[in-house]
Amino acid sequence: MTPESKDNASAQRTATDAYLPEMSGEELIAWRMAEMTDRPDPDARNMQDEFAMGWYCVAYSDELAVGEVKPIRYFGQDLALWRGEDGEARVIDAYCAHYGANMAVGGKVHGNLLECPFHAWRWDETGACKEIPYSRAVPPKAKKADCVPAWPTAEVNGMVMVWYHSERAEPQWQPVRFEDAYNDDWTEFRKYEWHVYSALENIADNAVDVSHFKYVHGAMTVPEYEFEFDGIARKITSHLTMQTPRGEVAGKIESVNYGPGQGFVRFSGITDTIMFSATCPVERDKTHNRMAFSQPKANVDGPMAGLTRAIIKNITRQFDQDKVILDRHIRVEPPMVCEGDGPFGRNRIYYSQFYPSRNKDRPAAA
Repeated sequence: MTPESKDNASAQRTATDAYLPEMSGEELIAWRMAEMTDRPDPDARNMQDEFAMGWYCVAYSDELAVGEVKPIRYFGQDLALWRGEDGEARVIDAYCAHYGANMAVGGKVHGNLLECPFHAWRWDETGACKEIPYSRAVPPKAKKADCVPAWPTAEVNGMVMVWYHSERAEPQWQPVRFEDAYNDDWTEFRKYEWHVYSALENIADNAVDVSHFKYVHGAMTVPEYEFEFDGIARKITSHLTMQTPRGEVAGKIESVNYGPGQGFVRFSGITDTIMFSATCPVERDKTHNRMAFSQPKANVDGPMAGLTRAIIKNITRQFDQDKVILDRHIRVEPPMVCEGDGPFGRNRIYYSQFYPSRNKDRPAAA
């Protein structure tokens, strides 16, 4: 995504805009998260049948209070998320191993444990039962870790993150802390979210698809890009010229991903903007996409205020346009590429390291 001026965006109306009637406020928020019920099944769309391993955001930290339990669904599974009295967030499978109740619906926090609403069995973050209030003893099997499957959990950059691995292997790296998320001179997050009805890898391809910026987003020119792939990191740097009321301004976008679920983007040129991105699979053909923006407080409250707001509006509008396409496409494997396309093939190689089934004979990602 590239921030174009408001004038350029309106002058370069694209075909996707026909599917984006003028919406604002609650209407737009609802459209971004609405359930798409008439889509073909994942097999008909040739969607991947395996989720990529990595760290994924399942909630913002400020969405989960101490003593609160929330039902969440990711990776095709129902999960229970809670915050204990010690302030730590925890995630285990939703269903109690005793009698199958969904502990995220009606369950409650007991100290740092999750109490099942059915018979009050109390579980810790390892998935072991620690207490049964009406029984003198906990069954030996229930005492073991992962009796209810547990999810390694961390909080970083204002996000609650879980580690996913299809074979339940331990984390092979730790989530990256972005120091800009802790800068007191920058604003609190402005948060946006979408459900996109595609597989996560297809959304990852969108970032290296340089030619679509002209046809989907109405860019006047295709920006120049530099791509770097290093272990679990993928860095994209783009240089572009932006039209503004002050004339042409040289801009730069630096984007880095650490694994498939954690990203950071810095926009510079008109006014600095940083974006923390997080995409998490919900089903094979459904993802939850979060973008959290921060900008210098001096710009937001000063004469640059209008431009700072416009940049975020333009970036989110461009993802709205991407959603129109991604909600309805089928996966072509391999894609038929030509000169002028981005490095789809190299991106697929980078992404393949996160599928355990494809990497039985290769060392773990470093």
